[in-house]
Amino acid sequence: MERNEILADLAWRDAVNQVTDLDGLTELTGEKQVSLYCGVDPTGDSLHIGHLIPFMILKRFQNAGHHPYIVIGGGTGSIGDPSGRKTERTLQTMEQVKHNEDAITKQMTRLFGTENFSIVNNYDWLSKISLLDFLRIYGKEFPINVMLNKEVVASRLATGISFTEFTYQILQSVDFLTLYKEHDVQVQIGGADQWGNITAGTDLIHKKLGAEARVYGLTIPLMLKADGTKFGKTAGGAVWLDPEKTTPYEFYQFWLNQDDRDVVKYLKYFTFLSHDEIDALAEKVASAPEKREAQRRLAEEVTTFVHGAAACQQAQHISAAFFSGDLLSLSADEVAQCFHGMPGVTIANAPHDLVEFLVDVTAIEPSRRQAREDINNGAIYINGQRQQDVAFQVDPAAAFDGKFVIVRKGKKKYTLVRIED
Repeated sequence: MERNEILADLAWRDAVNQVTDLDGLTELTGEKQVSLYCGVDPTGDSLHIGHLIPFMILKRFQNAGHHPYIVIGGGTGSIGDPSGRKTERTLQTMEQVKHNEDAITKQMTRLFGTENFSIVNNYDWLSKISLLDFLRIYGKEFPINVMLNKEVVASRLATGISFTEFTYQILQSVDFLTLYKEHDVQVQIGGADQWGNITAGTDLIHKKLGAEARVYGLTIPLMLKADGTKFGKTAGGAVWLDPEKTTPYEFYQFWLNQDDRDVVKYLKYFTFLSHDEIDALAEKVASAPEKREAQRRLAEEVTTFVHGAAACQQAQHISAAFFSGDLLSLSADEVAQCFHGMPGVTIANAPHDLVEFLVDVTAIEPSRRQAREDINNGAIYINGQRQQDVAFQVDPAAAFDGKFVIVRKGKKKYTLVRIED
């Protein structure tokens, strides 16, 4: 894609909510390589898929030949962004902020590489501003009535907002001004809730450097699912980019299980497939939704982007093993991915009769009578193998490096039995 095609591509993908000056930004992207940025505060030691929303836009600009900057909010993150919250954030220690900064930097480098990409930390400049300089140089440029009318502040007035969080928009504006002066960053990208903060930044630049300064803001639409709920939230909580928090298998399954009504929207937004490829998948959703080809392609593309091709292939292998019942083809590490975060039982490493194992050792069955009945009826599977012999011996050392036994009762009720060392 050519540099000057990026905004048209974003429009086709329904990825633009508001732009401060669409004609001006279109002209700018056609003239030269543009530097642009998005910020992220280190409130945790991993990003989740909600954070991917603006970063996918940055990545598209990078693929089109522009230069993205990520601003790690070591300064702003130490006070707390009021956006999207009804109460004050709990302030973190600076040690925790630093730990989170390091973890997020690694994740961003994984997504963007090292070529034509920069990461900066706003602590480097915000920490050097004295209180008096903050008030004299910047505070004078922000009328209170204008700040109160910003949606991010107005939404908090009923419940209350501290002066600390009230000043967040000033600090974010200082970021934009600093990046423009020192790195020629001309565009800021953010979610729809960041519009007030972004326009505060463009206003500050114009006040300090003149109305002719060519700076722009672009926001992304709020991502909602077809049922009206917010994208990215699941019954189990956030879907993290950190493979220790959400395994690649769980990540892959999240995308694989998307609703037919949402999958084309997500293909447009979260993949780098061409317009023709996405249109072809959209036709398959309409003509043969039961095949779920669009969902499989979505899961493959996003998992590969975030975790790499090898992790995606492993997730696909795990999925295929569960679908076919060939659990013995899984490694111990793959079993751990499958059942990550799921409740189970832990037992000593010793062989047991099947009935004893189900009733006394794991409490999977409520009684010996029920256990024998389920075994005889073919409802019990050990490591994917149906067991109908009540005298069968369960040997933990028989599979998965002696670390696990997988019990299935009925069609879908799985229990992971972990074996103590």
